[in-house]
Amino acid sequence: MTCASDRRPQLAVWKFASCDGCQLTLLDCEDELLGIAERLRITYFLEASSNPGPGPYGLSLVEGSVTTAEDAERIQQIRAASRRLVTIGACATAGGVQALRNYADVAEFQAVVYARPDYIGTLATSTPISAHVPVDFELRGCPIDRGQLIEVITAYLAGRTPDVPAHSVCFECKRRGTTCVTVAHGTPCLGPVTHAGCGALCPAYGRGCYGCFGPSNSTNFPSFVPLLRRDGMDTLDVVRVLRTFNTAAPEFDAASRKELPG
Repeated sequence: MTCASDRRPQLAVWKFASCDGCQLTLLDCEDELLGIAERLRITYFLEASSNPGPGPYGLSLVEGSVTTAEDAERIQQIRAASRRLVTIGACATAGGVQALRNYADVAEFQAVVYARPDYIGTLATSTPISAHVPVDFELRGCPIDRGQLIEVITAYLAGRTPDVPAHSVCFECKRRGTTCVTVAHGTPCLGPVTHAGCGALCPAYGRGCYGCFGPSNSTNFPSFVPLLRRDGMDTLDVVRVLRTFNTAAPEFDAASRKELPG
């Protein structure tokens, strides 16, 4: 039982349509998690405990997208019970890879995948949490970066805005001294239009960025897409690379629709 005199702010972690990877990032904080637990009382976190506690919650971390009518109702309840609400990961901030349904007929998918599609209750679209309730901060990534997660939690405890850079992956390549895969090898790379946070992991191993962290705060797709074509991508290649983890992010969505109208 929790002591009545425990004045630590309550932390809650919620799951919607997702793979659980971003929630696991919190558990992967290892040594840092002990310090976090000293300052925050982890009250609701089904990934870690089957004994959830009631709110109100000082900080709610929300993973996953809204894909059912029940989800749409539940996020309203969570928002009402949370002083601060932070979305974590591509599913929560941009609808996730499941937002590919937004470009197709969900009824057709159900008929192909399920023997009894009439048992399936789902919405026609997968949408980010911010489409339904006000969000205090969005933490990008698929999955999120543990260092950025710790910064967000620390900032909440200190009463300040999280210091999470909004520049592109190209800055991270330069900082770690990674040779540009596009300049050196002609490899298509989404680094110039992708939010920093991964540490430029893929380019460090000679691969182009896949856009896991979504669009950066300064994108110029009319100038960028011709570079992808120059490096060997055709129209379908461009659309596929934009329609992955963050397909419903407004910048990626608009660029892909321009390439493949309708």
